[in-house]
Amino acid sequence: MNTGTALAESLNDDPRRSSEEREDVRRATAGDMQAFERLYRTHVPRIHGLTRRMLGEELADEVTQDVFVRAWTKLETFRGDSAFGTWLHRVAVNLVLARRKELGRRHDRFIGDGEAAVQRATGRADRPAIRLELEAALTKLPDGARQVFVLHDVEGYRHREIADLLGVTTGTTKAQLHRARMILRRYVSR
Repeated sequence: MNTGTALAESLNDDPRRSSEEREDVRRATAGDMQAFERLYRTHVPRIHGLTRRMLGEELADEVTQDVFVRAWTKLETFRGDSAFGTWLHRVAVNLVLARRKELGRRHDRFIGDGEAAVQRATGRADRPAIRLELEAALTKLPDGARQVFVLHDVEGYRHREIADLLGVTTGTTKAQLHRARMILRRYVSR
């Protein structure tokens, strides 16, 4: 099991919640919209956070909605081998990557002057606002560095998994992760 899967499943450690969620999945698969709404309310914050970090604020709401529409239409494919949240997270990652491709992102997305973009972001953060500044800095990273950083450091994927998802080598993912960390480190320490 990958760390992304372990992270997602750790959110479902409560046996009562897991049992209720399994029942909601069963009911939603049978067409119960209220059951699906409960699943939506449980998982929308995490999915929205993922889409916001991967695509930016301007597309986050739309893509989050697309993820849940896709989940509703593909619910019968959920076999229950993992937690519903894990399955939904994979649906979201796949949809985010497809959207990036659809937007015409060139393969050279791993090249660019991300450091200059981060430096143009707002000034030194007050300590209580550092998280907001980090979120802002993430949006300024070059696309490839941001994708790898979010998938690895936020979502817990391993380099091989990220490479497979993005269609690049593990060397590229490692280089992009290092680049993102260096840019963010300089930005946060200003």
